[in-house]
Amino acid sequence: MHKILLSILLAAMLTAGCTSSKNDSFIAVTIEPQRFFAEKIAGKHFKILTVVPPGQDPETYDATPRQMLDFNRCTAYLLVGHLGFEQTWIKNILENNPDMKSFDLSEGFALESGDAHDGHAGVDPHIWSSIDGARTMARNILKAFVELDLEHEEEFKNNYEALMKEIDRTEAIIRDKLASATSKAFVMYHPALTYFAREFGLKQICFEIEGKNPTVRQSMIMTDLLFRAEANVVFEQPEVDGKHLDFLARSRSCRLVRINLMSYNWSKEMIKVASALANE
Repeated sequence: MHKILLSILLAAMLTAGCTSSKNDSFIAVTIEPQRFFAEKIAGKHFKILTVVPPGQDPETYDATPRQMLDFNRCTAYLLVGHLGFEQTWIKNILENNPDMKSFDLSEGFALESGDAHDGHAGVDPHIWSSIDGARTMARNILKAFVELDLEHEEEFKNNYEALMKEIDRTEAIIRDKLASATSKAFVMYHPALTYFAREFGLKQICFEIEGKNPTVRQSMIMTDLLFRAEANVVFEQPEVDGKHLDFLARSRSCRLVRINLMSYNWSKEMIKVASALANE
């Protein structure tokens, strides 16, 4: 009897998912920082749905059956570009929703390839964790929204200009703080600040090697690199294992600072990184 009821319920869910009409006001994004940028530009005209929940790793996250049904009501998907979740799921999502448009928010950004010390075999996707990346994403969001809703183009452009001013203010605060930083090097487990380091002349030292924990020998080599680079800050992220970083921070008398680059509060988190490097 239970199996019969379960079959009826599953059939009803699938039918509802297949027959539900698209709602032009719903847009899907992968992570919360995207929602921050998208909502700033969208105003009241789009509802932004984040796929990867806070605290989950967007490299390895799997979409739930409920989320797969939710895509039926979305008119477009804004991709970060090159994230693990997107590489795994976007083809399936678009095939099941042929009317859904997709937009790559990394278009036009100078991407860097992965190397032996980062966990990414191909392209580093963490463009949102930088000022230049934020500006690129904002421009591409504006372009997408105008294509989807030309009627409100002027409002989108005004909202975009306001967002760009906020990004400019964030950059100014970061540069002011980094001017007094005693060290230009920092340590992370996962290489999520590659582009931030590039644009501010910093050195990022990562302990993740090809997506795995380092061996004892590799840890010794990386620890020596940290010592020679005179890094005094170790950044810990909630979605990755930080046990190696805690030991490292204590053994080298570095400050262990918890940051959340997946947070909706993009400006706050970027400034927090700079404040830590400035020893505030």
